[in-house]
Amino acid sequence: MVQQNEQVKKPVPASVKRKTANRNKALMRAALQVLFFVTMPGAFVAGFNGIKYIFRTMGTGSVLEINSFAMVLIGLGGFTLLFGRFFCGYVCSFGALGDLVYWLSGLFQKKVLKKRKQFSLPKQALPVLQKLKYLNLAFIVLMTAAGRMESLHGTSPWDVFSRFTALKLPTADYLPGIICLILILIGMAVQSRFFCQFLCPLGAFFAVLPILPFAMLHRDAPNCLKGCSACKNTCPVGLKLETDGFRNGECISCGKCAGVCPKNNLQYPAATLFKNDIIYVLFRAAVFFGLGVWLGLCRFF
Repeated sequence: MVQQNEQVKKPVPASVKRKTANRNKALMRAALQVLFFVTMPGAFVAGFNGIKYIFRTMGTGSVLEINSFAMVLIGLGGFTLLFGRFFCGYVCSFGALGDLVYWLSGLFQKKVLKKRKQFSLPKQALPVLQKLKYLNLAFIVLMTAAGRMESLHGTSPWDVFSRFTALKLPTADYLPGIICLILILIGMAVQSRFFCQFLCPLGAFFAVLPILPFAMLHRDAPNCLKGCSACKNTCPVGLKLETDGFRNGECISCGKCAGVCPKNNLQYPAATLFKNDIIYVLFRAAVFFGLGVWLGLCRFF
């Protein structure tokens, strides 16, 4: 017999469930970023070395060979075609560093400076600044093809970062690269995904790949709440989702927008096969981990 004074459990509000689910997704993403940072910190450098190898070979008129550099680039490019820019959102160690620096900056601004809203660049400026990485890619490609990259030795911030992740201190000839890395860290503190959006040459390469439709987030726009901009406001790369949609190559597949949608309107078509978007994230992570081990990107295998 049920006692009269027994309390009836109240149903958990949908907003609370969504907040909890969003927190769990954020923790899972952070855990995956740490995993890949520890196991495959050189994946970014290895991928970009593939681009440099191809254009260096073309510049000298030599025959292209499928060596380790080319295989890494082909592997990363193929993975991106099938799963979107998951590499940028979850795997890239430089991207993970940017997320950490921006989070720490926000924490400092909130706790110490007592700012309610974290400082960031004007959203109107983002589409223009995002074009800089294509210029950066073009410059590096031209210098590589002309055989002039040796003259830029020590200036690359990701080479300096790569030495740090390999537990090696950069030598004095890397001073220009160290200065560039410090400036990038400052940029990371004031703008989410600063390097990824504005400077990353590998990101520029991924952004122009024809990602397959089932690997892109889709939005059920007619079902959206009127005036709701939750997805746009949380996008770390400032996508104008109401006009650009998710076919914009700038989308880094982080899934933050899907986590804040009050009506769950944002879905990956491929995720329907798994019945759960978290399982789909873990599936992509497992596939990439296996690919990384096969390509020799994992420092432990």
